[in-house]
Amino acid sequence: MKKVVTLTSFAALFSGAVLADGHLPGEGVTVTAVQSPIAEETFQTIVVNKALEKLGYDVQPIKEVDYSAGYTSVANGDAQFLAVNWYPLHNAMYKNAGGDDKFYRGGNYIEGAAQGYLIDKKTADKYKITNIADFKKPEIAALFDTNGDGKADLTGCQAGWGCEGVIEHQLDAFDLRDKITHNQGQYAAIISDTIARFNEGESIFYYTWTPYWVSGKLVPGRDVVWLEVPYSSNPNNTDTALPNGKNYGFDINSERIVANKAFAEANPAAKKLFDIMKLPINAVSAQNMLIADGEDSQREMEIHADKWISANQAKFDGWIAEAKKAAK
Repeated sequence: MKKVVTLTSFAALFSGAVLADGHLPGEGVTVTAVQSPIAEETFQTIVVNKALEKLGYDVQPIKEVDYSAGYTSVANGDAQFLAVNWYPLHNAMYKNAGGDDKFYRGGNYIEGAAQGYLIDKKTADKYKITNIADFKKPEIAALFDTNGDGKADLTGCQAGWGCEGVIEHQLDAFDLRDKITHNQGQYAAIISDTIARFNEGESIFYYTWTPYWVSGKLVPGRDVVWLEVPYSSNPNNTDTALPNGKNYGFDINSERIVANKAFAEANPAAKKLFDIMKLPINAVSAQNMLIADGEDSQREMEIHADKWISANQAKFDGWIAEAKKAAK
């Protein structure tokens, strides 16, 4: 009897959703991830790739591109996913690249990512600085002046990351444009210079985020303090006040996995995986410290991911089992 392959069954076979005995749902399907050039975002992408490999997908090397190019690449199907969708910080980039029409966005992969402005605790305590609005006083702004122009020098956000838009918005909203200079550049370089100045006893003023290694070198509450803002004001028009009444000017973000929509619909195992994977923010921060201490090669970051998976094997295996069920 001649076997008839319907259009539906052909699509399922192509996606790997129809399994022969012993076969994995991703067999025959190539997957490429994109991420930003930030080395500290590699670990979380590798963990997703290793889960996809367990499902049988042919995982290609990660491609590093700027965020905006990454969203466009995934939307066009040139890559299949990115694991570093900062939500809601990247909402404009997500929308501009096609939004929900082009993407499938999974659950909250990493939760509790904070951002904001910090200064050294010694200066904060001496001059009782708690709010960025304090920089309206010329004598306060001058404490953080590194080039003699009377304005505070902020170690800021690298162009194209999204955070620079919030900072620029707030300089205008809080009437601080003539009191603060937003210094931008290659972030790893300018923050390293800032840490060096702190170690020499100078006052420092900088933007950073978690998970990242900076807060392991400059520990909030011990070395530095977070600054509040006068009120919520940002391009997304969100309320950034925390339940405890503090307001640091930035939303508490999640990192979510964003996939090409057609790929996700054709690959229920991968789609399920993107929904259920959870990576503790402290695990990412700990790995980022290893990078800061010199373990920054691709091979070393692969080892970091392998060690985390081994230490959390039951959780990892649970993701794989649920993803396989979704493919049947």
